Amino acid sequence: MAALVYNVTRGFVIFGARSLLLRGHNNQRVSVNPRRYVRALRRRPVAVLYPDGERERLIKSNEATQKQFTQKDKHREKVSERAGRQQWSGHVSKCAEESPQMKDKLSGLRFEKAPAGDNTLAKVASVARSRAFRDKEGKVLLEGRRLICDALSAGAAPQMLFFSAVERLQELPLDKLQQAKLIKVRYEDMKTWSDLVTPQGVIAIFSKPDASRLVFPKDTRLQSVPLFLLCDNIRDAGNLGTILRCAAAAGCERVLLTKGCVDAWEPKVLRAAMGAHFRLPVFPNLDWDEIYKHLPKDVVVHVADTSIKAPVLGRTEKGSLDDYSESDSDEESDDELSLPCLKPQVYYESWAQRSTALLIGGEMHGLSLEGRRLAVETEGKRLFVPMAPGVESLNSAMAASILLFEGRRQLLQLLDKTRRRTRSKIIK
Repeated sequence: MAALVYNVTRGFVIFGARSLLLRGHNNQRVSVNPRRYVRALRRRPVAVLYPDGERERLIKSNEATQKQFTQKDKHREKVSERAGRQQWSGHVSKCAEESPQMKDKLSGLRFEKAPAGDNTLAKVASVARSRAFRDKEGKVLLEGRRLICDALSAGAAPQMLFFSAVERLQELPLDKLQQAKLIKVRYEDMKTWSDLVTPQGVIAIFSKPDASRLVFPKDTRLQSVPLFLLCDNIRDAGNLGTILRCAAAAGCERVLLTKGCVDAWEPKVLRAAMGAHFRLPVFPNLDWDEIYKHLPKDVVVHVADTSIKAPVLGRTEKGSLDDYSESDSDEESDDELSLPCLKPQVYYESWAQRSTALLIGGEMHGLSLEGRRLAVETEGKRLFVPMAPGVESLNSAMAASILLFEGRRQLLQLLDKTRRRTRSKIIK
């Protein structure tokens, strides 16, 4: 504690080396009234007086102190400013998923965040599932990361994309989404309008792709064989999707769908096809005049009509065709169509020796009259799959998969023979 001395009438204070002397004029006592005040929590001398008269000031003047404090304040401001920047940058990286402006700066994409109660996804999803809307507006709905990536790789044009998390958006090729409108929605809304039990968190609206303008994977096209698939009256979405998937796996040249088939862009067809729409050309909703234009002139059209009857496994009689039937539907048609002009043949015998088309009829209506005429004109055959007794039928997807892979095997075998002949001629 420091002592303050007040009311000193006469005298002076001298700090000596050994003692403190108080002297007054004319030998008079010095009157001192000491009072003690609390000044601070710690002692700090104001100055130091040395015996030789030197004086050292310990407390700086107000100007120096103010200057020092000003410099400290500026330094603190700079430090806090730098810390604030670091904290803000960390906040940006952490909250970029929630802020459209920050995401726009980070990735070059601008997206909107749907507010609570927004029904944009509900309207788009419900309308896009309508075939009338798809045909009128020329738009299709694709769901799932893999399907959307396949569509973007093939050159399809995205118009609108809904996603539930930024991580789902980053799984897509962002450079191909520059022209699309991106909207972030809640995952609960995605589950409400998704056809999947566990949605992947991505739904996109594309312009209806044109097979003649799409770019298909080179490795897939290099492995293709001169095998064409014609689908006539395939009205079950799951069967058509499975057939398209088998056609892509078998390396078909292209797939042609008549007007009697289910829409190829039906959501159930897309799920069953597993991206086959973007791995080989699929031409839907064709009439028979257009189908002729898509086929080579020397093509042979063989029939796998699953609505008529064919021999069972192990039967040696070639003339009897009344032992079993193949049907794509649970219900059998009362007026089953017959093909009297086409010769029946077991599927594993030779039938694919040049450009070949396989005509698949489905459901209870079987093949159309135009399809049968096309097979007769090209001298095709009716291919059947023998089955063990007691098995009533195979659906169109199962029969198509068996015949497509057998056709691929025969065509590859023919190609191998041709190469061997060419090599032998060169050697000779």
